[in-house]
Amino acid sequence: MGSSIKIAVIKNTMKIFFFTSLLVWLLLTACHDQPAESPGTIIAIGQMPAVATDHSNNIHLVYGSGDSILYCYSVDEGKTFAVPVLISVVQGLAASHMRGPQIAATNVGLSVTACNTEGDIFSFVKDQSGAWSEGSRVNDRDTTAKENLMALASSGDNVFAVWLDLRDRHNKIFGARSIDGGKTWAKNIMIYTSPDTTVCECCKPSIAMKGNAISIMFRNWLNGNRDLYLVQSLDGGASFGKAQKLGTGSWALNGCPMDGGAVVIDKDENPQTVWNRRGTIYSCAPGRQEGELGKGRSCTMESVNGKNVYAWVEDGNVVVMKPQGMKKNLGAGQLPVLRAINNDHVVCIWQNDKQINKAVVKL
Repeated sequence: MGSSIKIAVIKNTMKIFFFTSLLVWLLLTACHDQPAESPGTIIAIGQMPAVATDHSNNIHLVYGSGDSILYCYSVDEGKTFAVPVLISVVQGLAASHMRGPQIAATNVGLSVTACNTEGDIFSFVKDQSGAWSEGSRVNDRDTTAKENLMALASSGDNVFAVWLDLRDRHNKIFGARSIDGGKTWAKNIMIYTSPDTTVCECCKPSIAMKGNAISIMFRNWLNGNRDLYLVQSLDGGASFGKAQKLGTGSWALNGCPMDGGAVVIDKDENPQTVWNRRGTIYSCAPGRQEGELGKGRSCTMESVNGKNVYAWVEDGNVVVMKPQGMKKNLGAGQLPVLRAINNDHVVCIWQNDKQINKAVVKL
């Protein structure tokens, strides 16, 4: 990425300076003695936030702004966030329409992946000294991730990336694993190919990882239906089992809903899923009948000490459903992400008009 990146960095300097000044002002004027449940607050200017938490309940946020990959963090369970820093500049960075940088926390630091519009997936790592460096490219064949739809998960030092891949002309589910915290990536493996030519072209896959267990959820396209399927690995991603349809209903649709849902692995190491069908949010475990949660789209979830928490977009607002079934409206926005920060709270991060918001929700 040589000289062209240096030019892009210079072009972004003034923009990042402005954003940094704004964020410093926000942080200085924030109340430090916040209640257990905080209202929504703007924490960054950018798009497509992705979030990870580590074993110390620190929150790590990555997002895009133009061609810049930016990172900030919280060490006080979401009360305040540090001023963002630049990870790297990737020309043609994909950071809109469900496409954006991804982040995972490992035992040795942080792993970030990001796509460009040419269809390559780049990786970056932050070691325990705090320094960011570029790792090896994730896709082992040039420009195969042209949809720019990918997800990332980790467990220990192991990281697994999954994406929609266009090698051999049609979209398939591909993945790659790293055993060194995201510095290097193994040979890509084909996880699923649809007998009806392609999987759904514009829905982001989801991934969860715990120990050697990996669960990947994606929207398929079979017999004209755009339904969610789950595929699992029990050996750290060396091999995967047969894909299993989620729920009993189907969605016949000649188009793409651009809504991939989310999967988590609960404390009993069982996958839990949430997804949208015809504008209704459903949740289920594999092999179980789906249960209706509400109306909306862009759903996500988290499992906190055996209790499921959900978030989605309803009538233009981000709502969170607590384990007791109570809903809380967090305000206008889209693309919510949930992460547990202790046994009693989750942080919800979302985007609204190129502003990244956060709220701490008590369960």
